Amino acid sequence: MPVRVLRQEPQRDRIPAYQRIQAAILKRIDNGYLKPGDAVGSERELARIHKVSLMTARHALASLEKEGVVERRRGAGTFVAPPRIHFNRLMSYTEQMASRGLAARSRLICISMVDNEPEIAARLALPLNSRMVKVERLRHAAGEPFALEACYLPAEFAGLTKAPLEQGSLFSILSRDFGLEVAHADEEVDATAADPRTGELLALQREAPLLRIRQVVYATNGKPTSYMLGLYRSDRHTLFIRRFRNGI
Repeated sequence: MPVRVLRQEPQRDRIPAYQRIQAAILKRIDNGYLKPGDAVGSERELARIHKVSLMTARHALASLEKEGVVERRRGAGTFVAPPRIHFNRLMSYTEQMASRGLAARSRLICISMVDNEPEIAARLALPLNSRMVKVERLRHAAGEPFALEACYLPAEFAGLTKAPLEQGSLFSILSRDFGLEVAHADEEVDATAADPRTGELLALQREAPLLRIRQVVYATNGKPTSYMLGLYRSDRHTLFIRRFRNGI
């Protein structure tokens, strides 16, 4: 009896065509061939290159646009979007950048001991005149300033003044050098406008919109360990919130 041999389809054929287009674009971005502001190619060009329908190419670009990878400019085309940061998890800035395949860079604005911040001391459950370490850094990615962050910690972390804060993650330094493990954070999020100093540091016009996040970070022992005041460019950051409604 003759044996019928079934031809096994190549793995490539099992991947939807629009995902193959997306993978090709993402690979070019990851390899540095496409940078923010570069043209990705029109729907018609992508359809021709990948031998798919115009609708499939359009679906591929629409999905990438929804994820913030590309942006469409009416009458001009589709371009690689500037990187955006999504605040979905408690992560350091270094970790956030790494999750997007970007190298984090920071400029240390100041690191000093302060004792005139009673409201912040109260948030950290400290006496109102307590001395604290203040670390202020300007965050960069993709060659542009992204955020201005000021972090306040109890005086017991004064050793941070000698830490390489321009290169490393603060969470990693606290874990490695002080044995502190971060558990969770309580955050207050609102909108504000750039004052002259912040606007200059973030390369924005005065009164430009900013996303402001005030954050109390807690260690695994339940103690508040740091207070963070972050001012973020609203055109480069997205706050993602998932809400559930019970009983529906």
